[in-house]
Amino acid sequence: MENEQQEMMFKMQMFDQQIKQLQQQLQAIDQGISEMTALNEGLSELVGKEGKEIYAPIGRGIFAKAKLISEDLNVDVGGGNMVKKTIPETKKIIEDQLKKLDEVKKELETGMEKMGEEFKVLIEDAQAKEAGNIGKKEEGKEKKPTKTSNISQEMSTKGKKIDELV
Repeated sequence: MENEQQEMMFKMQMFDQQIKQLQQQLQAIDQGISEMTALNEGLSELVGKEGKEIYAPIGRGIFAKAKLISEDLNVDVGGGNMVKKTIPETKKIIEDQLKKLDEVKKELETGMEKMGEEFKVLIEDAQAKEAGNIGKKEEGKEKKPTKTSNISQEMSTKGKKIDELV
């Protein structure tokens, strides 16, 4: 009996950890979406500003006055590789990244829903067992298997995708 309770507690802790991890990943996605959206809007403000003074960020909340000599941008495409892009081309890249982030966010939300449903089943199973211990024995009821390991593995893969996008 005590073994079953320990196993149930272990499963509940696993669900709790996985849900917290999914919540953190969702927060990272939301932050990435906010930053990319702000960047996209900022790029729109550069259109037609060639030859004019702008404030260029050089660090956390620090800006330098600069003169925009070209509307061409150098975009990091990964691995420190820079490619010259126009503002519309850069905005297209950002929009594609926003779509990918939104897709991953929806997948994570679906994963959270599945985890919630399985957690609910686990709780109901624990309550049924507890009620059985008090004197209400259930006969012929099959134990519903949980898919904790499958969801955990699936969410781990999605976490890696998030790190690549954000």
